[in-house]
Amino acid sequence: MNVLTNAKGWLREATELGLLLVALGVVVQLLFGTTNTSFIGNVTENLTSLISSLGSQGLVGLIALGVILHLLSKSRTTG
Repeated sequence: MNVLTNAKGWLREATELGLLLVALGVVVQLLFGTTNTSFIGNVTENLTSLISSLGSQGLVGLIALGVILHLLSKSRTTG
């Protein structure tokens, strides 16, 4: 049981680190533009396409967004 608890903790920390890196990528691209930050990738375009694909799916996109937000809020409250 301790192994599962450790693995869940590592995954929770990796998810939070990933979210922080995405936020950093967005801020850097907003400050310096997409042409000056080619080493990061195009984070803002990827987020825009994800949001538009969720929006075009109607109810299914809203349900998927709700599940994602629930999982993220659950991982933050149990950490």
